[in-house]
Amino acid sequence: VGDTMSIVLVGSTSGSITLQEPAIAGTTVLDLPAVSGTILTTTSPKAGNVIQVVQGSFVNVTSTTSTTYVDTGLSAVITPTSATSKILIFVNAAIEQLTAGTSANFVIDRNGTKPQDPNFIHSLAINDGTTLSFAYYDSPASTSALTYKIQFKNETGGYTTRFGSQSAGFAYTAITLMEIAA
Repeated sequence: VGDTMSIVLVGSTSGSITLQEPAIAGTTVLDLPAVSGTILTTTSPKAGNVIQVVQGSFVNVTSTTSTTYVDTGLSAVITPTSATSKILIFVNAAIEQLTAGTSANFVIDRNGTKPQDPNFIHSLAINDGTTLSFAYYDSPASTSALTYKIQFKNETGGYTTRFGSQSAGFAYTAITLMEIAA
């Protein structure tokens, strides 16, 4: 008791790995699987593993009468750990149109570009409040900070669409970004 112990594993051709107990009180247990395989670390995640999750939400209501895309105010920033990582984007937003008769379109913007297929536009004909929910799997090929934001517009002029609102009151609105190992 009170002695520290290290185990050194010498590689078959060169190098070594040292297992050393942490300097903490109590007992720490590391259970190894009873099968052959690779132990995952933060530097070698398995394809499909979630590396990090970022969420952005807001408590505003944004309105537009524009027929060109404008920011809703909903955004989140993520910095991928690898250029091969994918970003899974989930959007959940309360929306309403103050006058019926046209549709509102919603798109994802990543650092000033629209990463989705041109046909991946969410178009809703809204009379009262509803919830907009969708997901998109992006391949940004970057390790720089990426700002994902939601933009919207009306298909026809003279209409007002509210984002973050249902029945003139605020409703939960969020964007969630998940970095997925490739």
